[in-house]
Amino acid sequence: MNIKAPRGTADVLPQDAQKWQFVENKIKNICDQFHYKEIRTPLFEHTEVFQRGVGDSTDIVQKEMYTFEDRGGRSLTLRPEGTASVARAFVQNKMYGEPSQPIKLFYFMQMFRYERPQQGRMRQLNQFGVEVLGSADPAVDAEVIDLAMTVYQELGLSSLKLVINSLGDAESREDYRNALITHFTPHREELCSDCQNRLDQNPLRVLDCKTDRNHPAMGTAPSILDYLNDESREYFDKVKEYLTLMGISYEVDPNLVRGLDYYNHTAFEIMSEAEGFGAITTLAGGGRYNGLVNQLGGPDTPGIGFGMGIERLLMALDAENQQLPIDETIDCYLIAVGEEVEKEAVRLVHELRKNGIQVDKDYQGRKMKAQFKAADRYQAKMVLILGEDELKKQVINLKDMETGEQIEVSIQSVVDTVAGKLQGGREK
Repeated sequence: MNIKAPRGTADVLPQDAQKWQFVENKIKNICDQFHYKEIRTPLFEHTEVFQRGVGDSTDIVQKEMYTFEDRGGRSLTLRPEGTASVARAFVQNKMYGEPSQPIKLFYFMQMFRYERPQQGRMRQLNQFGVEVLGSADPAVDAEVIDLAMTVYQELGLSSLKLVINSLGDAESREDYRNALITHFTPHREELCSDCQNRLDQNPLRVLDCKTDRNHPAMGTAPSILDYLNDESREYFDKVKEYLTLMGISYEVDPNLVRGLDYYNHTAFEIMSEAEGFGAITTLAGGGRYNGLVNQLGGPDTPGIGFGMGIERLLMALDAENQQLPIDETIDCYLIAVGEEVEKEAVRLVHELRKNGIQVDKDYQGRKMKAQFKAADRYQAKMVLILGEDELKKQVINLKDMETGEQIEVSIQSVVDTVAGKLQGGREK
C-alpha cells in the first residue's frame, strides 16, 4: 500500500502553513488597497475552456493537463491556470454588463499540471493572480505590474528583475509571425520536434523553447519590436512611461513571448536574482489578452493579468533570508491538576475563548511540571494555575511569563484581568 503523497504534491505542515497565511493575508490587504475583489472558480472546467482559452498549440494543453471523462461522458480538466477560468466566469455571469468597469479581480487557486517536478515547480501548485477585464488603457498594464511588484517588495524581496515586452496588436503579431516562419524554416530540421510543430501552429513559441534556446538561429531571430505598427509602439511607450513615473525599473526583452496563445501587447515576467535561488528564476508572469473573452463566447473585451506562484514566492523569501514576522506565541495556557479542577478548567478555557482570548490547556493528563514545559513550548504570554486549594477559594494564580510576576485573582474576574493585561501589552 502506497501511503505517500503523489509525486509532484506536498503537504503544508502547521509550521509552514503560518507562513502561507501571513503571505496570503498580506496579499489580500494589498489587493484591497488597489481595489481588487476576490473571485473563486471551480477546481475543474469543461476541457474546451482551456483548449479555446489557453490554445491547442501550448504545452499546457498538449502535454500537461489532467483531463478525465465524467459519468456523463463529458470531458473535464483540473484547471492548469487561472485566466481562462476567470474569463469563463466573466462571460457566464455577464460581468461585462455591470455598471462599474473595468472588473478588477484577484484569486488564490490550486492549479494542476503534469510536468516533471522540480524545486518550486509541482504538479499541484498554488497561485495568486489578478485579472482586469474591460479596459484597454495602458495605465492598467502599469497598475497590474505595480501590484505584483508591491507584493514582493512589501514582503521584503529586493533581488528582483522586471522584464517586459510587447507582442503588439493582431496586425503586428501576424507580421512578426510570418517573419519568424521565414527565419526558422531553413533550420526546421535542426529544431526539436516540438519547435517543428510550433513553427506551423504558433511560431512565437519557438523563442520560448528551452531545448533549442542555444541554437544559433535563436540569436539572429527577428525582434518583435521591429514589427510593431505605430499604434502598438505608442501603446508600449505609454506602458514604459507609466512604469518610469512609478519608479519601477524594467528591462525590455524582445524574446519574451510567454507560453500561452492569448497574449497580445504587454507581456512581462518578474524574476529573482537572489544568489542560490535556482535555475528557474521566474516568480510571476502575465500580460494582456484582448481577444480571450471573445474566444470564450463573450463580447470583445480587453483584459490583462498575471499569475504568481506562492511556492516560488516562499522560496525567494528563503533565498534572501527574509524572516516573516510570524507570531508563534499564544495569549494564555491554563494549568490544572485534579479531576474537579479539570472540570473548571474546561469551563474556563471555553469562557476565555468566547471573549477573544487565545488559550490552550493540557489534554494528556500530565503533571504540573510537564504542563509548565508545554506552556514554554507554546510561548504563552501568561499561565493560569488552578489547583484544588485555589478551586476551593474560587481563585486562580496568574503568572506573567515575561516578567515572572505572579498574582492571585478571583475566578470570576480572571477573564477581565487577562484581557486587560493583553490589551496593556499591545499598547506598549
